[in-house]
Amino acid sequence: MDPHAASEELPALYRAVLDRVGQLELNGDRVAARAIRAEAIRIYSRAWDEKAKRRLEDLLRRSSVDLIAFRTRKRGLRRFAARRRSVVAG
Repeated sequence: MDPHAASEELPALYRAVLDRVGQLELNGDRVAARAIRAEAIRIYSRAWDEKAKRRLEDLLRRSSVDLIAFRTRKRGLRRFAARRRSVVAG
């Protein structure tokens, strides 16, 4: 494998992770966003090699799962609040 291939892909992967962090922040999941950002910075500030590329790809996948989980929790909380309002009102 070309050792330069990974280093050429890292900036785009890093940007994609930071975009996902922005989505998490907009959705209110600041704790996950902060943890993912810190890990991305740590990976990106070290060697730009195949290992760093794999780690950023994994972080991007995990952040997708975090975003989906947060949206699901948020929906569940809205449903819970709606049921609670209807019980209190009724």
